[in-house]
Amino acid sequence: MAGSVNKVILVGNLGRDPETRNTQSGSKIVNLAIATSDTWNDRNSGERRERTEWHRVVIFNERVGEVAERYLRKGRKVYIEGELRTRKWTDQQGVEKYTTEVVIDRFRGNLVLLDGQRSGGDDGGYNDGGYNDGGSNFGGQQAGPANRGGNNGGMGGGNGWDSSAGHDQGLDDEIPF
Repeated sequence: MAGSVNKVILVGNLGRDPETRNTQSGSKIVNLAIATSDTWNDRNSGERRERTEWHRVVIFNERVGEVAERYLRKGRKVYIEGELRTRKWTDQQGVEKYTTEVVIDRFRGNLVLLDGQRSGGDDGGYNDGGYNDGGSNFGGQQAGPANRGGNNGGMGGGNGWDSSAGHDQGLDDEIPF
């Protein structure tokens, strides 16, 4: 058994369009703001209450970042799988600060588009789907960029998108979650 596990799974909505920036070496980094909400009835007043948590998500994986840039817009529902990282940085006044983020790293992590909402742009013919560059394939329906390179864990060696990975072509049933 492993000594520890650092894995985060979020299902939420984008609070703004993805923000992309490039490093000096030319690598692409995509930042997302994901909102998760919890609702309940207050025991004393009977009123409906809601609490929203905001999560910073940073995508270092080039392919996942391309999918996020192309298909994600404010309001889209997404499934994110990554790991928590806290980094230290210094602001303009010289004060050290800490930020905790969910990171989709170069060879680990998952991004799945969960809704069919479109904001007017070309969706490339994809209905729902996701991109997996790690071990498991959690995806929407068969369509979309689902798993690159088969079962090699996203470590290269594939020759493109395999949209049928992990999908039994003989089953028409959808499994409700």
